[in-house]
Amino acid sequence: MNTEYAVFEPTRAEVDGLAGPTILEFGTPWCGWCRAAQPLIAKALLSHSGVHHLKIEDGSGKPLGRSFGVKLWPTLIFLQGGREVSRLVRPQDAAVIDTALQALETSAGITR
Repeated sequence: MNTEYAVFEPTRAEVDGLAGPTILEFGTPWCGWCRAAQPLIAKALLSHSGVHHLKIEDGSGKPLGRSFGVKLWPTLIFLQGGREVSRLVRPQDAAVIDTALQALETSAGITR
C-alpha cells in the first residue's frame, strides 16, 4: 500500500493504459474522511498483493479526479486494464473494500 499521496498525478491516458488490477485512491492528507479510511484500506490491501495501488492527491483543478467524476474523498476506483469496474466513496468498513478487491481480482483472472 502506498502511504503518501502522489503530488504529481498520472495523465488519464496513462491510467487508461494500465495493465492488470489497480485501485486509484483519490483524497488529501488533511481530509478527515481520508485519514479515517487509511487503516481500513491498509487492512484490505494486505491480502491483495496482486493489486496495484495508486494514491492520488486530489483537489480543485486536478484533471484526473475530474475525469473520473470524483466529488467526495476518499474515492476508491477499481480498474481492470485501465477501465473502471467499480468504485467506493467514503468506505467505512474494511470488509466492503476487501469484497471489491476480490471482485477486481476475479475480473483479472487472479485466484487465491
